[in-house]
Amino acid sequence: MLEAKNITKTFQSEGVETPALREVSLTLQAGEFVSIVGRSGSGKTTFLNVLSTLLAPDSGQILYQGEDVTGFSAQRLNELRNRDFAVVFQFHYLLPYLTARENVLLPFMNGLGPVGREETARAEHCLERVGLGGKGGKLPGHLSGGEQQRVAIARALVKQSTVLFADEPTGNLDKGTGEAVMDLLAGLKGDGLGIIMVTHDEGYARRADRVVRMADGMVIG
Repeated sequence: MLEAKNITKTFQSEGVETPALREVSLTLQAGEFVSIVGRSGSGKTTFLNVLSTLLAPDSGQILYQGEDVTGFSAQRLNELRNRDFAVVFQFHYLLPYLTARENVLLPFMNGLGPVGREETARAEHCLERVGLGGKGGKLPGHLSGGEQQRVAIARALVKQSTVLFADEPTGNLDKGTGEAVMDLLAGLKGDGLGIIMVTHDEGYARRADRVVRMADGMVIG
């Protein structure tokens, strides 16, 4: 479903070039859960950002359903991200003045117009799917950290995306809450959703179908 071929990326700062990715490749099948691990600075988050099209590579290809998306226009990339790709970060980035339901509905909010019944029903279904049924009317400040991260996951799911990119989704949670989020992610991939997760936690990484190890901008195992 998703394939990266020989991806390279170099950052420049004050005239100094720092290679972040060195011809990195990866494949993801539909319904597969892949974790990416490595020390800080290994390139794993940069690779996730390139895979999710949030960052353009210097060279190489990102193939989605057989089509090279690295040549897409900005508009086509936005459409791809809005339709098929979803990203969950370590920090949930919920709007504090919106309810959990409204935060999940953000991808459908354009201007001041009301959100349709179908989208609202989908948001409620996604909240139930992440174990927050009945809590859609609560503000983020009235939810625990783990519940807030679940709202962020529901917001990613509401678009009916095919690939979920998760960057340290448990990094800001205690062990018990992190385990609950991992249980949720493991269950989601059974619905045909492809998941790529960056984590520093070896135990969480092993919950995936496959572990990809990175060091110095390269895949080493």
